[in-house]
Amino acid sequence: MSPTVALDAIDLSDVEFWTGPRDIREAAFRTLRDTPGLIHFEERLIEDAPFPRGAGYLAVTRHADIWSVSRNPAVFCSGQGSNIGDLPQEMNEFFGSMINMDDPKHYRLRSIVSKGFTPKEVSRVERVVVAKATQIIDRLDAAFPDQTCDFVEHVAAALPLEIICDMMGIPPEDYAQVLAWTNTILGVGDPEYVTSYEDLMSQSLEMFMYAQALGEDRRANPRDDITSVMMAAEVDGEQLSPQEFGSFFILLVVAGNETTRTAISHGMKALTDHADQRELLYGDFDTHSRTAVEEIVRYATPVIHFRRTATEDTDIDGHPVPAGTKVVMFYNSGNRDERVFDDPYRFDVARPLQPAHVGFGAGGPHFCLGANLARREIAVMFDMLRRRLPKMRIVGEPAYLQSNFINGIKRMQCAWD
Repeated sequence: MSPTVALDAIDLSDVEFWTGPRDIREAAFRTLRDTPGLIHFEERLIEDAPFPRGAGYLAVTRHADIWSVSRNPAVFCSGQGSNIGDLPQEMNEFFGSMINMDDPKHYRLRSIVSKGFTPKEVSRVERVVVAKATQIIDRLDAAFPDQTCDFVEHVAAALPLEIICDMMGIPPEDYAQVLAWTNTILGVGDPEYVTSYEDLMSQSLEMFMYAQALGEDRRANPRDDITSVMMAAEVDGEQLSPQEFGSFFILLVVAGNETTRTAISHGMKALTDHADQRELLYGDFDTHSRTAVEEIVRYATPVIHFRRTATEDTDIDGHPVPAGTKVVMFYNSGNRDERVFDDPYRFDVARPLQPAHVGFGAGGPHFCLGANLARREIAVMFDMLRRRLPKMRIVGEPAYLQSNFINGIKRMQCAWD
């Protein structure tokens, strides 16, 4: 029997809520979804950060409400920040690039960087995805004769890291540094990765300076990579500045790395825990691969939340939302909404594509630019695993990232025959 959690026992701003039992967390969000209206939560002060505590936020937990907020950017803006805490706007754009912008700035930047994600560019990457996945499996055979390894480091993280670095023209000798920067930026809240606000800023600045240098080099010396494509692209006669590319680089490399790694990790755990679904997928991959990928993203929900801010007095499903109010969309809750998904806690690789999950956002101008690339990486990785290592399975409990933002897995042991 699943647990129940009383409304007055829920505090989404409490660190212990996010490090506690996952079934309790799921029960708490079920309570929030079933409670009429929207619940306000106070914010916690960010330790050693030079910013005041915010005024709190409304938790948006139902699928329909998340969809509504996402598709109404004029009323629910991103330009005041997409995470819960308040930062100066220059810092929002430094860390989040265009996800912390509104039109016309957002439209201009997305129009330029999308030149690197045209069907032609994604088609070129397709060959790289298959080649990289093959290399990863080949390395496992050579490096681990005992047929056991950390699935996250050697499989789930390796593919998106190598793909995004290859796309950007980053040399292989820098891959480990890029991964370390990624872990730091998205590891806020987990003492294994971030020990202080100063450490976070220092490593973020290192990544930014690396990206600026890369962008300047490709503008002067173009190569066959999407950094060169983006640095040469123009919209209304304007190009990316090296500073804009530096911030977008942080967004692209961090998001393209961590979210796909998280989806693949959770996907392997789910296929281990649900042998019937593994048999269904592996037995007829061509039939089920598309729905399986969407189900893995729904089930994992790599990004837990994003924030918007009301630009005027409005409402969400009849609940008043005054101008200036922060609203936080909890995608993990929307993807478990019983009003939308039949038996939402069940992992079902044949689950219909409609209604759509909110794992890539829920439409609107901030829908994930790299969604199709992520889908392809997930599909290719599991196709390669079922062909080459069909008996690979998870054999230990995951070490979860301590975060209210990323549903990450830091380490997870696997074995194969």
